Amino acid sequence: MAWDRSEPSGVVNVYEFHSPTQVHFGAGVASRLVQILPTFGSRVLFVTGNQPERAASLLSSLNWERTNCPVLRVQGEPTVDDVRRGVLLATSLRCDVLVGLGGGSAIDAGKAIAAIAANGGDPMDYLE
Repeated sequence: MAWDRSEPSGVVNVYEFHSPTQVHFGAGVASRLVQILPTFGSRVLFVTGNQPERAASLLSSLNWERTNCPVLRVQGEPTVDDVRRGVLLATSLRCDVLVGLGGGSAIDAGKAIAAIAANGGDPMDYLE
């Protein structure tokens, strides 16, 4: 929503949203990951939650050990240091795909890492 003092109500309803990012979620998506991943790239960073063993069978099916794809474990709510660590890992290994596996912490950390790895800077540059 935008504010426009020239409008009598002061509010102008103008919305635009563009997101080149694809988000896949829902029942059965994990089983399709083998087909989905190659369409995004080949260097994958996996971000897991506090129990990375929950993703072990999925990672095994992707042969992640053979491709040297790192797994970043996030314990609890992601911290600024977790994001910094993930950005350093993603950029130093030139990862072009990030997959968040798990609950909210892994997904939140993954989103922050992907955004900063792609756009540069430090997590503190993006926080108020």
